[in-house]
Amino acid sequence: MPQRPELETAGSKAFYSSLTDRVTMPPRELFTTAEEYYATLLHELTHSTGHTKRLARETITEAAPFGSATYSKEELCAEMGSAFLCAEAGISPVVIENQAAYLAGWLSKLRDDRKLLVYAAAQAQKAADFILGRQFTGN
Repeated sequence: MPQRPELETAGSKAFYSSLTDRVTMPPRELFTTAEEYYATLLHELTHSTGHTKRLARETITEAAPFGSATYSKEELCAEMGSAFLCAEAGISPVVIENQAAYLAGWLSKLRDDRKLLVYAAAQAQKAADFILGRQFTGN
């Protein structure tokens, strides 16, 4: 991944901070399987592609409260990006149920915005391409 964010192992929750441009991951032992650990890492790395020095995705560069349309778009993008990358790595069969369940939690927003799924999928593909080094610039 070009221009990779800082990676830190700490705590019990995985998250990306755009302020520090850092992905924080719990220790591998806190995950049931290695595949779950990497699916989560790929989710957080997908978030990081939205930073202004990478793809400058508005869903990362703008402040958005939990559950808002902007927040929901970003979560759909990150989980789809993780799913695309897990498929690329060959680990999707192991984590697909978890990914589908997570995405289902955000699908209620689709009722309000019929373009949300298409937007999120397009952004997720750009993020996956960026992480894989297939796209270095542009939105």
